[in-house]
Amino acid sequence: KESIRVIHTRHEQGTAYMAFGYSQSTGKVGINLVVPGPGLLNASAGLSTAFACGAKVLCLAGQIPSKLIGKGIGQLHELSDQPGAVASITKWRGRAESPATVPEKVREAFKQLNTGRTQPVLLEMSPDIMASEGEVDLLDPIVDFVDLDPEPDPDLIEQAAALLGNAENPGIFIGGGIWGGEESLLSLAEQIQAPVYASPHGNGAINDRHYLAQNLMCAKEIWDQIDVVLSVGTRYQAPASWGMQDEKKLIRIDIDPKQSVSIAIPDIHIVSSARVSLKRLSERVQRHNRKRESREQELVQLKKTVMDRFNSVEPQYSFNKVIREELPDDGIAVFGITQLGFAAWFGFPTYGPRTLIHSGYQGTLGYAFPTALGAQVGNPDKKVIAVSGDGGFMFGVQELATAAQHNIGVVT
Repeated sequence: KESIRVIHTRHEQGTAYMAFGYSQSTGKVGINLVVPGPGLLNASAGLSTAFACGAKVLCLAGQIPSKLIGKGIGQLHELSDQPGAVASITKWRGRAESPATVPEKVREAFKQLNTGRTQPVLLEMSPDIMASEGEVDLLDPIVDFVDLDPEPDPDLIEQAAALLGNAENPGIFIGGGIWGGEESLLSLAEQIQAPVYASPHGNGAINDRHYLAQNLMCAKEIWDQIDVVLSVGTRYQAPASWGMQDEKKLIRIDIDPKQSVSIAIPDIHIVSSARVSLKRLSERVQRHNRKRESREQELVQLKKTVMDRFNSVEPQYSFNKVIREELPDDGIAVFGITQLGFAAWFGFPTYGPRTLIHSGYQGTLGYAFPTALGAQVGNPDKKVIAVSGDGGFMFGVQELATAAQHNIGVVT
């Protein structure tokens, strides 16, 4: 009990956003606790953001008295189907129906959070169950969740290595599923001299100062030259709309077997984590790799040409430039739904993993400030800034009291 830090927010939405910010910036599980019914629904915007971004958020929710669940009698905070109300924004939903079932349900919740495609989960319990007593057998903890994810098929790894090694102009596209595989990603990219085109969620996987660190605008600029595409942990939404798909070989690595065949059907389909797959691929590509000259001069010029054009948009560029200059390299920037945020998708240099946070395809106005509070709690030694616009700050203005009470020193 003494080792758990509890932060009381002023609104349930703030709890979910803070848990999201904590998880997205650390890679750990962020936990939010809410009352049933409207409390859970108030938190749903934060849960939907975490769902869109693949964040590990455990939502602990109360319930009405267990004997009244599903009766529809108008009990305080009653929903006819509380888990169903958030089914589309949670990966798994469970209910502890007795003290004896709690360890199993908690264990399963953490297993769901740390294996496969990471997304929020819901665990609920009625107040009478919380107050009851019973025999409980504690389960041994799962020490390493990585061991539970599927190993990549070695034959497919070999085929992918051969395609990439013999490619003339390979390109690597990454998204938020890249985390854990950054070291192997850079090793592979340097071996085959492949630019790494990051979606907003993949920014920082390779230090932006590295010539191989590119963005999707740079990819579109030379799309017609790319002959082999490696897509890792990304929906691959934008490139799939650029045409010329039949002229390219596509390799997709994704822990989610459904996502990795949606939008674009790959020639090679590897279902595993980025961490393991890229390590295996980096090791095997050496057997097939052609002799390659450095593309540094070419790619530095590519990025300069694209970004000079993009950064002509003012005053967004100048504002973000000042923020970047003042924020330490390892500082965390949380951009809200604002013109500066849209510009930061591609125009905010990012130097380390998990240091640039967006709200993903949900585009949840008002998420930035409470999300930044969670990021600051998870990274007490780093500087964190929240950039809000379009009235978004007022969605969570009450959390200024939370920041003051708990001494959370975010800049906003």
